[in-house]
Amino acid sequence: MTPNLEDVLATLRVVALPLTTRFRGVTVREAALFEGPNGWTEFSPFVEYDDAESATWLRAALEYGWGDVPVSRRTSIAVNATVPAVAARDVASVLARYDGCRTAKVKVAERGQTLEDDIARVRAVREVMGPEGRIRIDANAGWNVDEAEHAIHALSTFDLEYVEQPCASIEELADIRRRVKYAGIPIAADESVRKADDPLRVARAGAADILIIKVQPLGGVARALDIVAQAGLPAVVSSALDTSVGIGMGAALAAALPELDYDCGLGTAALFSHDVTSSPLVPVGGALEPRRVAVDVSAAAQVEADAERTEWWRNRLTRCFALVDADADADADADAQA
Repeated sequence: MTPNLEDVLATLRVVALPLTTRFRGVTVREAALFEGPNGWTEFSPFVEYDDAESATWLRAALEYGWGDVPVSRRTSIAVNATVPAVAARDVASVLARYDGCRTAKVKVAERGQTLEDDIARVRAVREVMGPEGRIRIDANAGWNVDEAEHAIHALSTFDLEYVEQPCASIEELADIRRRVKYAGIPIAADESVRKADDPLRVARAGAADILIIKVQPLGGVARALDIVAQAGLPAVVSSALDTSVGIGMGAALAAALPELDYDCGLGTAALFSHDVTSSPLVPVGGALEPRRVAVDVSAAAQVEADAERTEWWRNRLTRCFALVDADADADADADAQA
């Protein structure tokens, strides 16, 4: 069921959440929230994304607010801590925000930093988490193949669970996967799934062992479930630095997957100093309860965006809604002709 644009705009709230630590180059995360028959939903493509890419995020928001809710298979979802590209001395304070998490995802290959910085950060994580902690690293496609091979070799001493998106292209991922196979370190694909015209190509190419799945960039829970099923690879459900409302959308996917072998990257609400609810979806004992989050008016008021940014998001949502609406009409015409 697709709502009218007026239904969406009637409850629109635009927020700007401050982060405790710079992440992806930002210190404030903006998001548009609105309420459908199912409850609150979120539209939060990053500000640099164009309308065509952002429209996919809007499809996910509309599905979560107005569409069918998937059947849940589990009542608890284990999640990882996320360690931004901070100095090694700051690692302990970051990990302290993630109650009971047994796994940490560590950002590496940050622009302006060195491999030595990455090694120091990962070493600090290992020291805090101890030998039983699980460490995965995320390069966000920051290395070429030779750099990735050198870095993975250097960091493998810390017993890596997997390496996420070490290189940009699918061909490079396939190459680095072959090069490090001797070390037994799996390669996970993120950008090669969520930003690809064909999210299944990375699986068909044998370029990854694990898929990182994010609901908004893939267009909703139903499409994400279908991608995982067709790919036939283990999936890690992760956030796109969402508010707790968007985390709830990711948790719905994680709860619906037939298999969930790895801790999910859904603990990122712990990176915010404020959220849109008095009951945020943050890790407790290393896990989240999959639930829908309602916007708390008083909490949202503390992080409400100013009038200029609210109008910017209103205009963006309106443009993206027109794209979604046009696609829906085209699909209906195709069905009628079939």
